[in-house]
Amino acid sequence: MAGAVHWRYRFREIDSSKKDNLDRFIPNRSAINFGYAHNMLTEGAKKGKENLAEMSTYQKLLAEACDIPTRILAFKNKPPTPKEIWPPLPPPPPQCRSSKPKRHIPKTWERKLDAPYMVDDFCLNLLDWGSSNVISIALENSVYLWNASNSSTSELVTVDDEYGPVTSVSWASDGRHIAVGLNNSIVQIWDATTTKQLRTLRGGHRGRVGSLAWNSHILTTGGMDGKIVDNDVRVRSHIVQTYIGHDQEVCGLKWSPSGRQLASGGNDNVVHIWDRSVVSLNSPTRCLHRFEEHRAAVKALAWSPFQSNLLASGGGDNCIKMWNTRTGARLNSVDTGSQVCSLLWNKNERELLSSHGFTENQLTLWKYPSMVKMAELNGHTSRVLHMTQSPDGCMVATAAADETMRLWNVFETPLKTSDEPFAKFNRIR
Repeated sequence: MAGAVHWRYRFREIDSSKKDNLDRFIPNRSAINFGYAHNMLTEGAKKGKENLAEMSTYQKLLAEACDIPTRILAFKNKPPTPKEIWPPLPPPPPQCRSSKPKRHIPKTWERKLDAPYMVDDFCLNLLDWGSSNVISIALENSVYLWNASNSSTSELVTVDDEYGPVTSVSWASDGRHIAVGLNNSIVQIWDATTTKQLRTLRGGHRGRVGSLAWNSHILTTGGMDGKIVDNDVRVRSHIVQTYIGHDQEVCGLKWSPSGRQLASGGNDNVVHIWDRSVVSLNSPTRCLHRFEEHRAAVKALAWSPFQSNLLASGGGDNCIKMWNTRTGARLNSVDTGSQVCSLLWNKNERELLSSHGFTENQLTLWKYPSMVKMAELNGHTSRVLHMTQSPDGCMVATAAADETMRLWNVFETPLKTSDEPFAKFNRIR
């Protein structure tokens, strides 16, 4: 046994003539100190060197002669824990999913402007915010410009009764030129900087022009006759393409961000997707997709800024529908509970804003793609017919049949309140 067991050896002489004779180690049990071994097992190493005196004379001589410690293989206590040179590291923080701070969404308007004689018509488009930070709004026979940078108001044009009322307005991408659609089928192009009319577009429609959409130098117009016309404003013969597919008035027009696809919504409850590479003068009825799932007039159209081929549409049937315009599949449909008049995407977050009619006349912010309602903004007392977005994507302007235009900071933190008197209430005219 360890430490306490020692062996005594007896040697035999080896006969060199016999190669198979080898030395043997024969243990001598009489030399084993069983008492010492038992004591070492029970008492342990606490007696230390005192036990050396109890060893036999032979064991002492053997240990001294071989210079071997007498406690070889003896049972010992565990070695002391080594001292740490460096302090222990703190435990790692618990793993958790980082979450963005919840954004505050103001529930009230920032500014309110009086807009008398606003025409209460679902199929018209009377509000637009240009890239130069100027809002154009049509009030009966006149078009007014409100500069959001300095809050100044000016009149662009007032047409005669035989031409009016104004039925649509739309800024070109340069923020300087603006198209004005009229009730008598004429479209005018104006320079807002010089307040001069540049040209008149005739012959495209047989009735009022209620919707407009720019695509570079092409101005697309939609009329009560159901026709959609591409006009090249650079050339004398401005009509370059005609789209035929709607049976009733065209209420909404929107070009995709790429400029390759055109979405149109009509009073016939139909949404068309037109592709410029497919439609030609010889096949004006050849649309890419025809969606017939709405049950009322479709005016609200909005292309997603972060996902190509994603279109949102809304109409008088209270529904918002999502479409994949590449495959033609409907991705989602949400019943909002009230007439959908306009739609806008948040340029910075996956959110969709809708404006509504009876009964709440509210704005509703939706989270995409879950379409969970994030907030409702109230203030208008009649249906919110028009909605447009500021160039930086933070502010939203709305115009309603209650003859007011309101500015909402729905996509960004609230603006600082102005120290000017009556800063929250202005008149357009």
